[in-house]
Amino acid sequence: MKKSTLILRIAIGIILLTHSIPGMFNGGINAFGNLYLNTIGFAPFGLIIAWTVKISHVICAVLLFTNRCVKPASLLTIFILAMGIALVHFQEGWFVVGGGRNGVEYNFLLIAVLLQIVINDQKPFELPTS
Repeated sequence: MKKSTLILRIAIGIILLTHSIPGMFNGGINAFGNLYLNTIGFAPFGLIIAWTVKISHVICAVLLFTNRCVKPASLLTIFILAMGIALVHFQEGWFVVGGGRNGVEYNFLLIAVLLQIVINDQKPFELPTS
């Protein structure tokens, strides 16, 4: 029996969009790149990395919505989320709110859902073709 990932794909897509698009217009991505990534050793590429991450989130959301290239998009996003845990969230502990602030639990859940999407995806591993 084929198990649909439609609800999970839509939910993750919405989360990725709402986590990315506002920062494109309110200076959040520029601040993250210049004021954080550049200061932890990514200078002078912090701004480029920050924009690449957020644009990849938007592209991944669109691919999840359209059920195209789901595996590569999900795996790339898992890598980005894991790097977020390593560079930003791990030092803050487990909890995002309540017992702490800015912890790993949210990224952990997103990674788990994306892994389930990859596992349930019935299509062979595909990359975009022209």
